[in-house]
Amino acid sequence: MAYSRADVPELENLLKYGKKKFVRYDEGAKLYSMGLHSFQELAKEANAVYHVKRIVLVNTEVIDEYMENFRDE
Repeated sequence: MAYSRADVPELENLLKYGKKKFVRYDEGAKLYSMGLHSFQELAKEANAVYHVKRIVLVNTEVIDEYMENFRDE
């Protein structure tokens, strides 16, 4: 039997105030306004992926630092 995951209300507010440092792939894709596969690739390229037992978490601080490297000047 599969368990349904509850959406985190106001995810952006939690991240802005530093209360949620790690997100799952689906939460991160929503947060960064991109597709799931694109976010997975981005997280892997940034080395921001953590495997905890059977859960995959992504460190949003590492993703933010990695994305700053692509900023146009």
